[in-house]
Amino acid sequence: MTDVFGLSHKDQTRHEQVVFCADDKSGLYAIIAIHNTALGPGLGGTRFYPYPDESAALADVLNLSRAMAYKNALAGLDHGGGKAVIIGDPATDKSEALLRAYGKFVQSLGGRYYTACDVGTYSEDMDLIARECSYVTGRTPANGGAGDSSILTAYGVYQGMRAAARHAFGETSLRGRRVGIEGVGKVGHRLVEHILEEGGEVVVCDVDELAVGRIRQRHPQIEVVPDAATLKRSDIDVYAPCALGGALDDTAVAELRAKIVCGGANNQLAHPGVEKQLADRGILYAPDYVVNSGGVIQVADEIAGFDMDRARARAGQIFDTTLKIFAIADDEGVPPAVAADRLAERRMSEVGRLRGIWLGR
Repeated sequence: MTDVFGLSHKDQTRHEQVVFCADDKSGLYAIIAIHNTALGPGLGGTRFYPYPDESAALADVLNLSRAMAYKNALAGLDHGGGKAVIIGDPATDKSEALLRAYGKFVQSLGGRYYTACDVGTYSEDMDLIARECSYVTGRTPANGGAGDSSILTAYGVYQGMRAAARHAFGETSLRGRRVGIEGVGKVGHRLVEHILEEGGEVVVCDVDELAVGRIRQRHPQIEVVPDAATLKRSDIDVYAPCALGGALDDTAVAELRAKIVCGGANNQLAHPGVEKQLADRGILYAPDYVVNSGGVIQVADEIAGFDMDRARARAGQIFDTTLKIFAIADDEGVPPAVAADRLAERRMSEVGRLRGIWLGR
């Protein structure tokens, strides 16, 4: 077992609750992390992934749940940060029994955490989890849900990219701009379509050759490069990481030729300090948890009864939020990632304290 108390002091003190869930008969082993509930119950997806060990899974869920707290705050939602990971290969380990067992554990938290889709899970999986749990979003439209949250995730990234273009290039349009997209899965392939519709050029890479084949078949005009390292060194205006986290490390920043980083992946910065390296190189970084919040906006809207027009309008506000963060960064002389953190923390503090006002019984 992982020694939770061996984690750094920061990791111990900044999460309200971490729950380890196991059901041997179904093969379930999951970890649910609630970073904070200052603004409301935690909300974040369930990632089903073949982590090499429990420690890797724990590190990921802690990082992801913290990011969700900040993401939900800047998205204007009344939700705190939560996330879950299921350890295993979804292609071979996923089953009805496992998902329903997982639903039992989410239900046991009594509404402190709402789950949704993430890497390795889909709306159909949420329908199964919901047979044992009341705190599930991202369900299929047939069951009253919002469906695939990648729709508004990609839309929000696109809006953030337009805001970054205005700040970096002086114009919102991406027409004629060359955008490199790493990862053309659920979010990446939709982002490709947004860029092409506006007249931009697209270069892609993905470790999944089938995913590349599908997008190339649909859009033969896109360029494909063999790997992420090649993409980062390519002559591109915008780099959009849309795969797993940690895409921007010291080497990547040193080699990156793009003027903007704006993508759908979570936790894009490999370690603290990368945001300053980007700023020192004159590369504008659109904080990931700001621009990729369209998906959580979509699934949060479902809790009150889903309306796509309402959710899309709220996701469209990512454009204004991103511009606001760039303005704060310029005014305070800090990287945009620092400005975004400060803005999120301010909302968690100012709005979160209202929960302490006693209204009587």
